[in-house]
Amino acid sequence: MENLQDKVSPEEWSRRVDLAAAFRLVALYGWDDLIFTHLSARVPGPEHHFLINPYQLMFEEVTASSLVKIDMDGQPVDDTAHIVNAAGFTIHSAIHMGREDAQAVLHLHTPHGQAVSAMSEGLLPHTQTAMIARHDIAYHEYEGIATDLEERERLVADLGSKNAMLLRNHGTLTCGDSVAAAFVRMYFLERACEAQVHMLAAGRNGLHTPPQGVAEKVEQQSSGPGVAMISQMLAWPALLRKLDRIDPAYKT
Repeated sequence: MENLQDKVSPEEWSRRVDLAAAFRLVALYGWDDLIFTHLSARVPGPEHHFLINPYQLMFEEVTASSLVKIDMDGQPVDDTAHIVNAAGFTIHSAIHMGREDAQAVLHLHTPHGQAVSAMSEGLLPHTQTAMIARHDIAYHEYEGIATDLEERERLVADLGSKNAMLLRNHGTLTCGDSVAAAFVRMYFLERACEAQVHMLAAGRNGLHTPPQGVAEKVEQQSSGPGVAMISQMLAWPALLRKLDRIDPAYKT
């Protein structure tokens, strides 16, 4: 694989490294789904170009140089030997084009995320993690495999100003003004879904409902620029160090 570091801008290379790291982390946490689902990021600059995974690579194989640069129609901008799943970009292109602040979009098909997306009540406010994630969640009804470009308008409308979404009967989605922000949001959402599946396996009747007003308090405590700074300046560098100890090849 050719190393592209000297062939792209420093800003694009930095975004490539972060997105490749996100793929490796998704694989590390067991959130991947063979070669399916996508993570994407906007390429810095005036062009509406995006980075996405080559369709044929496992997430654990993705590197900064292997990411494919595509346009708003999901077509490669540069010559590439990699395959791109244009249909898979339908969801991502909707969010990127509809939300200028959506620099990164992550979409997963984990068993826990799919399970909660299929529950009529959605994410329940019964754990601290769920309360951190829940206030920022939107819902989108399932319309079949996302190949219909007309669905993009409905996706954007349903997401609104939220930064996370449960795609009904489908999976989870997060976005952010950086790969770091989108990934940390996904971490909390997936952990909340996992906890809910375990919690409900023990039976609904025995659940303890948090006191009235606590969910709103947690929303205030887990919102704002301070929390975003923790994700960007503390959690994300720690995750990169974790990857570096395991295999730093994602940066090539």
